[in-house]
Amino acid sequence: MDFLPSDISTYAETYTSSESALLYQLNRNTRAHIMAPRMLSGHIQGRFLSMISWMIRPRRILEIGTYTGYSALCLAEGLTDDGRIITIDHNEELEGFARSYWQQSPWHDKIDFRLGQAADLLPLLDETFDLVFIDADKRNNSLYFDLIFDKVRQGGFILADNVLWSGKVVEPVKPADLDTVAVQAFNQKVQNDERVENVLLPVRDGIMLMRKL
Repeated sequence: MDFLPSDISTYAETYTSSESALLYQLNRNTRAHIMAPRMLSGHIQGRFLSMISWMIRPRRILEIGTYTGYSALCLAEGLTDDGRIITIDHNEELEGFARSYWQQSPWHDKIDFRLGQAADLLPLLDETFDLVFIDADKRNNSLYFDLIFDKVRQGGFILADNVLWSGKVVEPVKPADLDTVAVQAFNQKVQNDERVENVLLPVRDGIMLMRKL
């Protein structure tokens, strides 16, 4: 995920608003105690997610892929007073860890965690979303996009994480590298979809930002 020189990354973080004390603690403890900490959104991406949420002021947010709950807290910052974020993950072992931090936040009653496989749970949702963040298994990006598209309001936004996949998307790809192939196919799918306007942002590991037309 390190596309920029380390000194440029450090400079960018220096001139980005700080994460809260709670997010800092969650960030640190995820890296210290949880496997695969690279899955954490982290400081700059977290502030980006918060900024997008504040810009949109969503009433309903859907997050696919909770991990330790950092991004859910960031997205929740911009919710309306009656807003709610539904976040889905299949890893029951991390649920208690995430909830322990949510409970310390002002948004603890706005975060609705759903445990299970996203492909099974998404068709059951009877909501219209203002903002969706897809950050789960990359091989199913296209499936999740298809399952949620009709649940996003016209003019609503969809974000997809890791669309640069550590730079592998621009390297020669072996057919056996199914994750990279899936990310490339998803990016092309979005680019060809006339129902959205999109921009691929080189933020951290790449974020695809889409607006439903």
